[in-house]
Amino acid sequence: MAPLKLRAIGNSVGVVLPKELLTGMNVAEGDVLYAVADRDGVRLMPSDPNFEADMAQAREIMKRRRNVLRELAK
Repeated sequence: MAPLKLRAIGNSVGVVLPKELLTGMNVAEGDVLYAVADRDGVRLMPSDPNFEADMAQAREIMKRRRNVLRELAK
């Protein structure tokens, strides 16, 4: 765990994430991170957990209804 110092960035406040942390998360400058509050604090995630859950459900529906989707695509 590395301490992160809050810094003024224009009229806002931000933190600088260490390179090792960014590499471990497989993200780089310009990528989007999602801040998710949980009981222990805040988690930074490279993908939206709600989107991932929705996509898992969509994949299951597409798998079950493959023939219907194939016909609709014609």
